[in-house]
Amino acid sequence: MIARVADGLPLAASMDDEQLESELAGYKSQAKAIFKKLNSQSEPMCSIESGPYYLHYLLDQGICYLSICDKSFPRKLAFNYLDELAKEFNMSYGSEAQKPSLRPYAFIKFDTFIQKTKRIYEDSRTQQNLSKLNEDLRDVTQIMTKNMEDLLWRGDSLDHMDSMSHRLRHQSEKYRKDAWRLNAEFLVRKWGIPAAIILGFLLVLYLRYKFF
Repeated sequence: MIARVADGLPLAASMDDEQLESELAGYKSQAKAIFKKLNSQSEPMCSIESGPYYLHYLLDQGICYLSICDKSFPRKLAFNYLDELAKEFNMSYGSEAQKPSLRPYAFIKFDTFIQKTKRIYEDSRTQQNLSKLNEDLRDVTQIMTKNMEDLLWRGDSLDHMDSMSHRLRHQSEKYRKDAWRLNAEFLVRKWGIPAAIILGFLLVLYLRYKFF
């Protein structure tokens, strides 16, 4: 699914067979809800967990590209797929996509390219896709992951600043623990031997007075 970030206007979507369309109807409604939450400050890439699926999205030049993938599907391939859609869409419709007069699904013909690219990526075990997985395409561990329930019902944000704040809190906690550990190591190095000598001396005195 492809939508405009500024107003959530759907621009294009892939048409699935009737059974799959029925299975994914609820998740596509969630995707539309995500489009409405996006703004210029949103995370440029995000994975949102919902039931057995991840809704992966990529923001590029004011357009959101979203794919609904099974949880077992590699994230690297999912974001590489979205990246390919973004490049082709920008090349074909980049100058038109921000026009205020556009109607919903104005670029539905782009489904031809979506379907063709989707078929290439569907089987993650093909040689071409295994090669993509082995390439250093992007560090997916840095991509924010959210839970759909938190996002829709608890008011979680998709903003970049919210994610930065979370990362800063995490880093601050890590640095605090590192500082405590280094402090402890320094004290052990500085006072460890004298403390051991004093304790040894006190133990000798104790044993002497107790048994002699």
